[in-house]
Amino acid sequence: MNTPVSSIVWVMGASLVGSFGAVGLKAGSQRLEKNIYALVTNWRLIGGVCAYLASSVLFVRGIKQGELSILYPLVSVGSLWTMLWSRLFFGEPFTSAKFWGIGLILVGVALLGLGTVH
Repeated sequence: MNTPVSSIVWVMGASLVGSFGAVGLKAGSQRLEKNIYALVTNWRLIGGVCAYLASSVLFVRGIKQGELSILYPLVSVGSLWTMLWSRLFFGEPFTSAKFWGIGLILVGVALLGLGTVH
């Protein structure tokens, strides 16, 4: 089975949307209170959950016609997006360890991609 480019695009889109889900959960968690009303009116938290749900829909669409062993590692590219959004929205620092980690993830994804070349 070959993995079509459209499947890769769907999964990469899921990765991007999912990274916004993480941002929403973090932003929402900073405003959590101990009553249920505050939980259901926390639009940041609800937005994060909705983004994760949307990313799951995109992911399912992507894996429908592709090889899971090739597509699933692409989800890890969301770590790159999340690092960028963490810096932008929360002022979290870039560190050499983070860059090394992201670099290793990207190398791993590229190596898995080489396994699809016949």
